[in-house]
Amino acid sequence: MLDKVLIANRGEIALRILRACKELGIKTVAVHSQADRELMHVRLADEAVCIGPASSAESYLHIPALISAAEVTDASAIHPGYGFLSENADFAEQVERSGFRYIGPRAETIRLMGDKVSAISAMKEAGVPTVPGSDGPLGDDDEANLAAARRIGYPVIIKAASGGGGRGMRVVHTEGHLPSAISITRTEAHSAFGDGTVYMEKFLEKPRHVEVQVLADGQGNAIHLYDRDCSLQRRHQKVLEEAPAPGIDPAAREKVLNACRNACLDINYRGAGTFEFLYENGEFFFIEMNTRVQVEHPVTEMVTGVDIVKEQLRIASGLPLSVSQDDIELVGHAFECRINAEDARTFMPSPGRVTLFHPPGGLGVRMDSHMYTGYSVPPHYDSLIGKLITWGEDRHIALTRMRNGLDELLVEGIKTNIELHKELVRDSHFQQGGVTIHYLEKKLES
Repeated sequence: MLDKVLIANRGEIALRILRACKELGIKTVAVHSQADRELMHVRLADEAVCIGPASSAESYLHIPALISAAEVTDASAIHPGYGFLSENADFAEQVERSGFRYIGPRAETIRLMGDKVSAISAMKEAGVPTVPGSDGPLGDDDEANLAAARRIGYPVIIKAASGGGGRGMRVVHTEGHLPSAISITRTEAHSAFGDGTVYMEKFLEKPRHVEVQVLADGQGNAIHLYDRDCSLQRRHQKVLEEAPAPGIDPAAREKVLNACRNACLDINYRGAGTFEFLYENGEFFFIEMNTRVQVEHPVTEMVTGVDIVKEQLRIASGLPLSVSQDDIELVGHAFECRINAEDARTFMPSPGRVTLFHPPGGLGVRMDSHMYTGYSVPPHYDSLIGKLITWGEDRHIALTRMRNGLDELLVEGIKTNIELHKELVRDSHFQQGGVTIHYLEKKLES
């Protein structure tokens, strides 16, 4: 087992990693910016190192500072959490070259799956269903691009190969707009990601967002932990998730779960990962793979009983998975509401001092948060301040517990999106299950 882990992140995920390390008897190093001295995991870690000013570019994204912190504390491994450098292949490579274990996939795997074009190609070879598309990057030949669009069928979507988070994509409904859309997306992609490579896919008009959680140890063992529905989104950012995804065709589900597991073996995957799909008319279409732990991983933990972060730590220690596919049993249903420090209507960030924090409780209720009464939410980072997770023997009970939990949850001193979540979990269409990725935005516009 690893001796000491440096947690290269902040907020609730840093505290989540620290708790997993404690359970395994691993010492912890918390790195923090000058704005994050009062974070809960900084207080609880065995050691803490300030790595720079509030700006993430000069702290959490500053690779030399992170590696230096690992060196001075004699850490044996670095956990990137999610966001920041968690899918940066150069960071993973530099961590390993500096003599530390990187708690995540190998750098070459991150590169393979981080480029959407190469990822789609790899998934096709592994038998994972993909969206009909250009089968590679788009060139400068307008006629060839138009021919590809005719073959795929309108509407199509132009995507940046290095894109993510909803950026670097443009939907095209007619042939006349295609050349300019490709040109604009290419320019935007180069500006945002330093890579102007774009590709084309069929645009699915009423899909759901369903993802498959996997774990693989790089030693020939891989498992899936079933699926999650993440369709309630605003501007391609997830708001509320659940596991398992409701109303999925059983045959299609079984096929895609096995395909994801086999794909992990094909690419010799190591660590936790998530295959993201669009699901429409009983079919799955691969869109990307996230080579890290996801914000929504707790809903999967609640219905499978597998501690995903502890498995990450075991894998990085060189140990095989502690469970096999036959050990995984899907029990009950779970929901997660992302609690953000933001106005529930305008979505404007709301940093400031938390004058009161009272988390809910009861059977099947879990609150993952770094907040406490008196904590000041800084204005420099993502607005996520906690995740409320509920489990029940079935979807109805889990949703009832979520409604009760949101009613009990108190956060004062700052604005939050709790009221929005209260509205969502009482929405009749959401209660039925199976809303599309466009549902929330249309609801907010009405």
